[in-house]
Amino acid sequence: MDVDVRPADVDESRCEDEAPEAYVRRLAFAKADAIVRVGEPRAVLGADTIVVIDGEVLGKPADATDARRMLGVLSGRRHVVLTGVTLIGPLEVAEEGNPRPWLTRVSATAVEFADLTRDDLEWYLASGEPMGKAGAYAIQGLASRFVTRIDGSYANVVGLPVSDVHEMCRALGILIS
Repeated sequence: MDVDVRPADVDESRCEDEAPEAYVRRLAFAKADAIVRVGEPRAVLGADTIVVIDGEVLGKPADATDARRMLGVLSGRRHVVLTGVTLIGPLEVAEEGNPRPWLTRVSATAVEFADLTRDDLEWYLASGEPMGKAGAYAIQGLASRFVTRIDGSYANVVGLPVSDVHEMCRALGILIS
């Protein structure tokens, strides 16, 4: 199966009073739909991941100061990683006059962090890894040393709940080899 990775040009701003699950669901659909709208006939997958703690949504940090703040909030605490995924079926399976079939799911994984020392924070920030990562960390990278427990899908925390995607492909009749 050929796969292309294309960034979707969508506004990732959260709407006022938008619940975290609704937010990632909306963004996943918007990203997939943006690629379909430019004429992609193949199946399209859109995804978005956020970290939620005490109702606060932590997306990608704006800068090192924001990353330091996020990691400080996560230190020694449990949070939830939400990933919204939308799969839009290929054009060939759409019926005349009807839209292409699509599915959206949200996967949730609870993650516990160790207490981070000032040295831990400064070392991790100096690595540059927190930038561009929801919640300012990558579980599959250097931050793995800070994760004391997860409850749910590890792949979800990385940013793509693969088992959900597999089930969605099956449901839409998309064969994966």
